[in-house]
Amino acid sequence: MDLIPLLFFIALFFNIRASFKLALDWRGMLVTTRFVRDAYARLGELPTEDQLDREPAAPVFLHLVPAFQEPDIAVTVGALVASRYPHGRLHVVVVTKEEEERDPHPAMGVSTGELVRRLRETLPPYQQKRLSHVVMSGSGRKAHQLNWGLRPEVLREVLAEETDPSRVFVGVSDADSIPDPDTYRWIAYRELGGQGSLAYQGIPLSLANYDRLTIRGKICAIQQSSIFIRVSIARLLNEVKRVRLLERLTERLPRLAWLVRPTFELLFRRSQICLGHNQFVRLDVMQSLGGFPTSGATEDSTLGYALGRRGILIQALPMVELTDLPETSEGVIRQNARWYLGVLDDIPYLRRAWREERTAFNLAQLVRHIGNKVVEWPIAALVYPVTGWLGWYLAYHHEGHRFWFYMATGAPTVSLLLTVWVGGIMTQTLIQDMRPYLPRAVDLRRKSLQERFLGTFRCQTYWLLATRGSWRVLWALARHGRYEPAKTDRVTGRRVNLPSRALSPAEGGPGEGT
Repeated sequence: MDLIPLLFFIALFFNIRASFKLALDWRGMLVTTRFVRDAYARLGELPTEDQLDREPAAPVFLHLVPAFQEPDIAVTVGALVASRYPHGRLHVVVVTKEEEERDPHPAMGVSTGELVRRLRETLPPYQQKRLSHVVMSGSGRKAHQLNWGLRPEVLREVLAEETDPSRVFVGVSDADSIPDPDTYRWIAYRELGGQGSLAYQGIPLSLANYDRLTIRGKICAIQQSSIFIRVSIARLLNEVKRVRLLERLTERLPRLAWLVRPTFELLFRRSQICLGHNQFVRLDVMQSLGGFPTSGATEDSTLGYALGRRGILIQALPMVELTDLPETSEGVIRQNARWYLGVLDDIPYLRRAWREERTAFNLAQLVRHIGNKVVEWPIAALVYPVTGWLGWYLAYHHEGHRFWFYMATGAPTVSLLLTVWVGGIMTQTLIQDMRPYLPRAVDLRRKSLQERFLGTFRCQTYWLLATRGSWRVLWALARHGRYEPAKTDRVTGRRVNLPSRALSPAEGGPGEGT
């Protein structure tokens, strides 16, 4: 059997697919940045703290911060308690571990819990009332800490007993988060205006420690941030449009709804994405789910699938939050290894969901999860370059067929050009355009010729490290049957200065002074 025609069409398929995905990424970035720009332009329409304080229906926020060996925890907690929201309707709960209380990290000297207690003593009285600290006994990961903060005894202590769970939103931030102080006001504006949702996901950008990163680190920070913009948030925005389109189709074709709905859900619906921080889910919904999922290495992706399975659409939140990027290549690899392990851990959940409810939606989520994440994540960095070269090579076997020759040479060329344009140029430009909306000033400019050149033509550096992370998990599973995810080590990192804008609620709006 002649394999050349088969290899030719495989290479052509992957090159066309790569070009299509890059075009979608470009479109996703444009949609999300426009969404953020429009939202920040209307910040003046948000209700003031006094107006919200007088509004009985204004939501209450229970914001959880799981922390373990976090020397800079004061940055996140200080920014959260200084948010612009009525004093009695914002409760920040830091959840630390008992094991750290007994045995603090030698480089820290004291536990994270002790740092929180010291910070609380320095805060103004109204901010002290906002801040609570609980210690989780026993072992567990981030999801276990979050669930510890949702125990009935904690809720009774932190929230008023008469507070309706349907008015309380459970927020989550990582211990390196720098949130926007107007996040709560934006959600309250939507809730009071009749455009509320049961869940919100904001925009996290991995730029908080951008000034401390090497050139390679800065490339990775830009690329990881772009994933949140062009994939995560863009998907949430587009999913609402898809659902509305499905509703219109079923209204116009009621007799064919039995066929239209499953076909649409199988081919066009996409999985929802929770990112694990800068996210908010209503308390009654969390209680109905039994808390945060603890079955996998990452609770956020499983939570997104659980919400989607219940028909709950996550509303995109335009407010920006900054987080750190691991400051070494090894740190980026370990972070992506933990995320990939979470991808593998989601397979049993999705398989069980399909078995319990054999719907087109559940089947689509399982199939796409395995194809787009489990399979493509480890091989994408190898498959697309190889098929690109293969397309050029095999094109000359079809010199007599001008159409196929031009297709075979043109598809990989377009894919390569789009990689440089979208990944190396437009990504940097659009991330820089987000600078006025960041909760602290970050200089994102490329300052040297070397930085410009490498940032443009080595824009795939992050994906190569992510691929190494996934293969590390697969290799460990093949050899030992398990992989133990490692926590991002921030103990030895340098401290980030707390932004004055986050400390002073009376200051101006986002972007001032940047």
